[in-house]
Amino acid sequence: MGLAFATLDGVLNANPIAQRLYAAYKPILRESVNAPLGVALDLFFGITLTMLFVLLSPALPGGRLMKGATFGMLAWFFRVVMGVGAQLVMFKIPPLTLLYSLATGAVEMIALGMLCSLALHSN
Repeated sequence: MGLAFATLDGVLNANPIAQRLYAAYKPILRESVNAPLGVALDLFFGITLTMLFVLLSPALPGGRLMKGATFGMLAWFFRVVMGVGAQLVMFKIPPLTLLYSLATGAVEMIALGMLCSLALHSN
C-alpha cells in the first residue's frame, strides 16, 4: 500500500494542474524535493494505514469494497480535511487550491482504502 500511496501522491500532486494551483505555496517551498524521504514516508504511512485498517475492519460497515471506501473516507477526514482546515485558518491560499486538495485527497484516500481492503480481505 505504501507504493500505491507514493504513486498516487506523485500523480495527484505533480501534474500540471496541481503545479499551477500549488504555486501559492512557492514562497515557502524547498529548493528541491527530498524524493527518497518522501517515498520512505509514504511507505511508512502506507504500512501504518494498513495496520489501522486491519484493526478497524471488523467494525466497518458493508462488504469488502464498502469497508475500504469507509476506511478511506475516515483517513481522508483525518489526513486531508483537517489539514485543509488548518491551512484555511493559517495561510492565504486560494480557495480553488484548497478544493483541489480536498478532491484529490478524497480520490487518493478512498482508492487506497479500497486497495487495502481488496488486498487483505479473503471474502
